[in-house]
Formats: sequence, C-alpha cells, structure tokens
Amino acid sequence: MRVRVRVIFSGRVQGVFFRANAQKYALEHKVDGWARNTLNGDVEAMFEGEETDVDMVIQKCQHEQPYARVDNIQVFHEIPRRDVSGFKIKY
Repeated sequence: MRVRVRVIFSGRVQGVFFRANAQKYALEHKVDGWARNTLNGDVEAMFEGEETDVDMVIQKCQHEQPYARVDNIQVFHEIPRRDVSGFKIKY
C-alpha cells in the first residue's frame, strides 16, 4: 500500500550530512520525497512510497546516520499524491 508521511527529525541533524544520507536511503528503497533543514535546527522530510519501504527509510534515518544523533521524531500521515518523483534535498 502506498503511503505518504511528513517527518520531523530533532537532535543533532544539521551540518552532519543527514539530508544526504536520507536521500541515499530513499533512493535505495525507491521512495520519493524531499528533505530540508528548518530554522529551529530540525530536519523535515516527506517520504512517499510503499509502506514497508517508507518505514525502512525512516528507521535508517533515525538509527543509521553516521554523524547525526536523532533524539525525537514526529510522523504526520498524509494522503499519497504521486506529485513528486525521486528524492530531492531542498535548500
């Protein structure tokens, strides 16, 4: 089943290649979306794809970041729109 989630990652997530690694994980699992830094030091990401793949990308972003430390995540479920292709890092 296709899902779409917006995730806020909090902790030491900026300046540590978090978005680049999120992109790598998303592309490995054929998940579409984007990631961007927020003004308060978090990273916001949107993932859309098959539910098992999206869950895997979130887990990897949370636990397999070599330089980052994720202290908290917030997950917001949205309606899949298929309006994005690939995975982009937003600036």
